[in-house]
Amino acid sequence: MSEVIRIKKGLDINLKGKAQEVSAKAEASDLFSVRPDDFHGIKPKVVVHEGDAVKVGTVLFYSKTNPELKFVSPVSGEVLAVNRGDKRKVLDIRLKSDRQFTSESFPKGRPSEMTPENVKETLLNAGFFAFIKQRPYDVIADPNDCPKAIFISGFDSAPLAPNYEYLLVGREEDFQLGIDALAKLTKGKIHVGINAEVSSNLYTHTKGVEIHQFLGPHPAGNVGVQIHHIDPINKGDIVWTINALDVAMIGAAFKTGQISFARSIVLNGASVKNPAYYKMTVGECISNIVANNIVGDNVRYISGNPLTGTQIPADGFLGAFDAQITVIPEGDKNDEMLGWIMPRLNKFSVSRSYFSWLLGRKKEYNIDTNLNGGQRAFIMSGEYDKVFPMDIYPEFLVKAIIAKDIDKMEQLGIYEVAPEDFALCEFVCTSKIETQRIVREGLDYLRKELA
Repeated sequence: MSEVIRIKKGLDINLKGKAQEVSAKAEASDLFSVRPDDFHGIKPKVVVHEGDAVKVGTVLFYSKTNPELKFVSPVSGEVLAVNRGDKRKVLDIRLKSDRQFTSESFPKGRPSEMTPENVKETLLNAGFFAFIKQRPYDVIADPNDCPKAIFISGFDSAPLAPNYEYLLVGREEDFQLGIDALAKLTKGKIHVGINAEVSSNLYTHTKGVEIHQFLGPHPAGNVGVQIHHIDPINKGDIVWTINALDVAMIGAAFKTGQISFARSIVLNGASVKNPAYYKMTVGECISNIVANNIVGDNVRYISGNPLTGTQIPADGFLGAFDAQITVIPEGDKNDEMLGWIMPRLNKFSVSRSYFSWLLGRKKEYNIDTNLNGGQRAFIMSGEYDKVFPMDIYPEFLVKAIIAKDIDKMEQLGIYEVAPEDFALCEFVCTSKIETQRIVREGLDYLRKELA
């Protein structure tokens, strides 16, 4: 087993509403949505129209800049609408499922016995390539590139995150086949980061990968943090990343000869009556799993985790890369007696402003969405460094991005980061700076200027 990599900087946020490792059932939804915005960096060219019949794997749109990169339907049925916004921007493609999940053809077999060209073409035609991301820039990978390595995080350390071990139990063969397929896409290594505190037969028995153990608080499970400590990205390097759940999804297609975008997800949060795991499909409407299962009316639905997820309505849709639906209280009630100076034991504080820290790490908190203040100039220094476990000065990098100083951005390590790596910086920021948005804009600006 590899040496344990200890992450000292970071922050675990212990929230109420964790799900037990039990599976619940809910009626599958008829409505699905595929959003081009889920696949950052893509300019979509839609090839379907309202009323068209589709199967699982039917192409809905492709990338204008790289037509090989296809984005497909997660269900069989028909196209209800192609919804557009300002300047005819494609907002989403709405689908109605026939509940049959009839798949387009897919070559059943062992990817280890196929040529790299055949594996790549197969993944492109089935729409699986859309789930592979590239660093730098944190965008969908270019199939014409050959990455120096592929990185997979085998666990998620974010608040209320699902247990990957539970989600992937019994899918060891699927995961291995997925790894075999990915091995055809790089001449380098496939790295898998695992939680050192969890004994994992799934990953340790996988062939063709290099295992790395990580121990420490969030964001130890972020693939960007793992890349930084295993093989940092320099200017000119290209690495690919993919979620462990999507690796198994690819492998299952090779095993069965059927394309499927189904996955187990977790519904949790302080506003959920019975947090549990559910079977869902990418892009599926969440209304059935949250029906009669929510406490209170004034809540926020999030596709993803509370730090990096996307706000959606109660009849919203599961994001393409998400395995988590979080429901927490809204933070629009500000009628607390004495306001922030009120001493309390139930308020989470990074700076130990409240006595709640005396109750230890096991105390669970019911945190709402209130920012507890408005945005202002940077008035504190050193806050980000305490929760940012990379050899990068996060505050200076954010300022360089705001100034659009490309040279400074490069010197300060922008090629290594993605917006999710700054989620904790945003959470602890006294100045309420939207660091994730700023980093996203900086990466897009750099990509455009250097293209």
